[in-house]
Amino acid sequence: MQRLFSSFADGWPGAGLLLLRLLSGGALLYGGITSALSSSYHALVPSVLAAGAGVLLAAGLYTPVAGLVAAIAEAWVGFGHTGNLWAVMGLIVLSLSLAMIGPGAWSIDARLFGRKQIDPSTFETESHRAREW
Repeated sequence: MQRLFSSFADGWPGAGLLLLRLLSGGALLYGGITSALSSSYHALVPSVLAAGAGVLLAAGLYTPVAGLVAAIAEAWVGFGHTGNLWAVMGLIVLSLSLAMIGPGAWSIDARLFGRKQIDPSTFETESHRAREW
């Protein structure tokens, strides 16, 4: 994941990404659950995919993959949907935007794949201890 993003935004941009992830993930989860409960068995797959991707987006885990899966699942839902498509289109755009921008500093992705600070002074003492043995 680190190779996909040069940095994980923090400060105000990171807070904005957190709000965007929470809003998108919550909407995907809510829409997926309500659609799964009211639809037939064969229409269950895109709803479950959208809900699962919503959970991953809200947590900020595998954000580029989850955003792409959410956009594809919502497009799948949209093709079978006969009502208002503005909500579906909005979730597709939000999911793709998150997949392109990244998760931000306040995410699981940043904790797992973010840049690490290496302190060279700890290497000297550890290698010196190894020589003493």
